[in-house]
Amino acid sequence: MNAAPPLRARLHHLQLGSPEPQRLARFYADVFDGACRQIGETWVCRGPARCLAFAAGEPKTLQVAAYAVDDAAVLDGLAARLEQAGVARVPSPTRLLAPDAIAFRDPDGNQIVFGIANAGSTPSSVVPGRLQHVVVGSADAARMADFYNSVVGLRVSDRVLDTDQTIKTCFLRTDDEHHSFAVFQTAQSRFDHHCYELPDWNAIRDWGDRLAARRIGVKWGPGRHGPGNNLFLFFHDPDGNWLEVSAELERVPDDRPAGTWPHEEHTLNLWGQGLLRS
Repeated sequence: MNAAPPLRARLHHLQLGSPEPQRLARFYADVFDGACRQIGETWVCRGPARCLAFAAGEPKTLQVAAYAVDDAAVLDGLAARLEQAGVARVPSPTRLLAPDAIAFRDPDGNQIVFGIANAGSTPSSVVPGRLQHVVVGSADAARMADFYNSVVGLRVSDRVLDTDQTIKTCFLRTDDEHHSFAVFQTAQSRFDHHCYELPDWNAIRDWGDRLAARRIGVKWGPGRHGPGNNLFLFFHDPDGNWLEVSAELERVPDDRPAGTWPHEEHTLNLWGQGLLRS
């Protein structure tokens, strides 16, 4: 399918499922120096340019990925494309975006929302970390990539291709940052990780020290990805979710053609070991 008109947005918040949502919320409030409160049956943790919600559910599940737009016309265009593609809308599952937010499920059943962010106070914090991207695994990454490009309106920055040219990873963007959404080819569809962008390399060092002070071990990194060219460090939350902190993510001009990379460890980590999903 042909690419849809570019949709401009930014990742606003995620909602993760957990058998112990309050416990998980407290972990994020501590590690990210955020403020946490209960809204109905959901726990919400906020900090500067970051917001996560937690609700009862299976561990390591992405219940909602919500993107904020600045212009209602963006929502009108998205609504028209969803209708044309025969994608049913669902009631918005979040109170953190305006009531006219557009919610739907992608081909793998992930619940995605686009809307205008509600005004609200943001706690101050000296800990950097802007919620920047979310990544899923899919048993059909090519179908997912085509849906987000041709229906939703995300632009493709880079594709990782196997030797037979099948898509192993696709990185898509909603602004000039290399990706705010990505999909890996995996044996089963699942939540992969989410990421926070930092101002520079020194901030990654400081995050390593912050984790060490809490006896939280680094699981992967530091390293540098090929696609996106960003520095990274990964760790786990108590449920086993992968979290990434990143710096120096590539800025992509509108006229840059989508790039291609080989499916190999070096693509995932230019500095050393890569974690291949398939």
